[in-house]
Amino acid sequence: MRLALLLWGSLAWAQHPEAVREGQKLFVRQCSACHGDTAKGGRGPDLTTGDWKHGSAPADLVRNIVKGIPGTQMPAITMPVAEAEAIATYLLSLSESADRATGNEANGSKLFGANCRSCHMFGGQGGLLGGDLSNIRAKYRPSVLTKRLSEPVSLVTANGITGARKGEDTFTLQLLDTQGKWHLLDKRGPAKVLTQPHPSLSEAQRADVTAFLYKTTPTYDASLPWKPAPGFNVTMARLQNPQAEPQNWLTYWGDLQGTHYSGLKQVTPANAASLKSAWTYQLGGNTVETTPLVIDGLMFVTGPLNNAAALDARTGRPLWQYTRRLPNVASHCTVMTNRGLAAFGDRLYMATLDTHLVALDATSGSVVWDIEVDDYRRGFSITHAPLAIDGKIIVGVTSGECALTGFVDAYDAATGKKLWRVHSTPQPGDPQRKTWAPESSADYGGAPTWTTGTYDAATDTIFWMTGNPGPDYDGPVREGDNLYSCSVLALDPKTGKIKWWFQFTPHDVHDWDANQTPVLIDGFVKGKQRKLLVTAQRNAFYYVLDRESGEFLTGQAFARQTWASGLDAKGRPIVLPSTTPTPAGNYVCPDAAGSANWGSPSYDPATKFFLVSVREACATYTSVTKPPVPGEGFTGGGVEVDPKVGTPGAVRALDALTGALKWNFPLQVGSSATGVLATAGGVVFASSNDGNLIALESRTGRYLWHYYTGANIIASPMAYAVGGKQYVAIASQSAIFVFGL
Repeated sequence: MRLALLLWGSLAWAQHPEAVREGQKLFVRQCSACHGDTAKGGRGPDLTTGDWKHGSAPADLVRNIVKGIPGTQMPAITMPVAEAEAIATYLLSLSESADRATGNEANGSKLFGANCRSCHMFGGQGGLLGGDLSNIRAKYRPSVLTKRLSEPVSLVTANGITGARKGEDTFTLQLLDTQGKWHLLDKRGPAKVLTQPHPSLSEAQRADVTAFLYKTTPTYDASLPWKPAPGFNVTMARLQNPQAEPQNWLTYWGDLQGTHYSGLKQVTPANAASLKSAWTYQLGGNTVETTPLVIDGLMFVTGPLNNAAALDARTGRPLWQYTRRLPNVASHCTVMTNRGLAAFGDRLYMATLDTHLVALDATSGSVVWDIEVDDYRRGFSITHAPLAIDGKIIVGVTSGECALTGFVDAYDAATGKKLWRVHSTPQPGDPQRKTWAPESSADYGGAPTWTTGTYDAATDTIFWMTGNPGPDYDGPVREGDNLYSCSVLALDPKTGKIKWWFQFTPHDVHDWDANQTPVLIDGFVKGKQRKLLVTAQRNAFYYVLDRESGEFLTGQAFARQTWASGLDAKGRPIVLPSTTPTPAGNYVCPDAAGSANWGSPSYDPATKFFLVSVREACATYTSVTKPPVPGEGFTGGGVEVDPKVGTPGAVRALDALTGALKWNFPLQVGSSATGVLATAGGVVFASSNDGNLIALESRTGRYLWHYYTGANIIASPMAYAVGGKQYVAIASQSAIFVFGL
């Protein structure tokens, strides 16, 4: 049966009729309930045409059978791969997919450029009105594609707008006009369907174009200039001045400084109780942790299995969807999620669980380029939203629990070319390598870089946080401070060079990653006006640093902790005895999830409050020694949370310049992975792990409103406006929920 698949394209069916017969028997047994005994369709589609939306190559068919097709009614079917291959062989024989592209590839390339490229993308370049043809060979067999090239194209005119019909439901028609702008129109209005033929090509010419599409590997041509579409262009000037367009949410944090603040003021303490559900969009999966982007009326979201979608921000109607087929990533080395996108020019940038960076066309969702950041088979993955600054896309990696080491990369936004890499553990020749004993322990020392950084244009500095050293709990095998783990790195965006660093938890043995938001504000501290970096850390301490020099200015505990008596004059924790993990165990607060984590805090410039979601739990930490094996679990112990204390939580307002508590709103279930949003209207929105989106008064913490989503929330709220109306959005379990007055 495998031989039949390998011979696909050379009349394998006639040579191996026994494989076809075996596949037919298996098909009737396993698939006929949906697709009919003859594969002509029933509840499921007709499979005899070779016109398969999700791929027609043998590997595509086998994958669809054994893994299912996300977003459809096609389930994963438990069967040996050999049986799935037999079914694929049978289906390919029915569709006569052994036909070949016999035209001239070189002639087809010229014809495609002259007649098709203005409407169709190929290899990340071309027009948007037609579909992306980069992978069309996986959808149609050659004879079907050649025939379709002669079929007319339908353009629709409605309300004076002419464009391609890209989707519709009972009430709404989705048009992409000839300028690349989306329109959602009421179908009850006047609409006229215009039939326009494809460019007039002879049958031989159509065969040549088919040969080009089948035989040419779609490759992005980096030598061609990138000219962002005039109707959709996120420039560096826009990213640096989000206050000028508070209706949009251009970056993961809302701005490059990480304040997670909205300048919208329509929702106030006086009317917040009138908030109602506006719409809901299902992304699928069960750990949707995305923070959406909203740009000029379009919302862009990601799902947990590296799927993405563009939505109409008024209604939630999907405009395009992108789904990435994931290999078997090392799930024990990461969390299976994706937290968001970056936008620059007319592109979106998505980092993936299989450690790729993908550039998508923002208007169509077509892949522009796709590059490998590192080998996922080693255990690396990426879960965070990239950071886009001045033509560069910055990404880090997970690596903290699998005997790997972290790094931060910069890529050219136009071409995907890697510009630099900086490692988060000292490499040979770096004097800080002596903070690891033995020095070789730095080679598997963790320090993951899995949270989106921030950027200060005034000093031209990227601030990126690092996570725990590895192994997490077995400190004696890596004595010393273990730089640059649990630190903030101030990086030169041109070269990646470390300008300065500050370590929050030297020699961390409690898995207290410093992967929290480095928030950039200005304030008067210690007698003068300064540029500051403030952060509430997982180790339960709040820090105020001078972001030009890295100098520690002040800090204090903001949550319950029992491991340190405080911070010394340089910000180093004064560690208490009997708080490090041992084989017998030591009891410490907070637990490994920490007092704060990756959920977004928020800075309110009106009150000068730093708002943060807090989790207060305690645990017994134990250690065990084992040899490191890159790509395999390497924690060096474990954590048992105290059930008597539980995991209570709160939303807290701190004085941003000192960390002093201003108000406290208790939560039944605390989570260090839920976020907070301050708004210019004087309302703070907080998300809670028990499924509530909550509105509080900014100055006092007074309760105003809440909405129960019916599922856990592990995400941060954001706000935007369309047509003068303010909305608030939050991800919960498998969906995006949106609210308005």
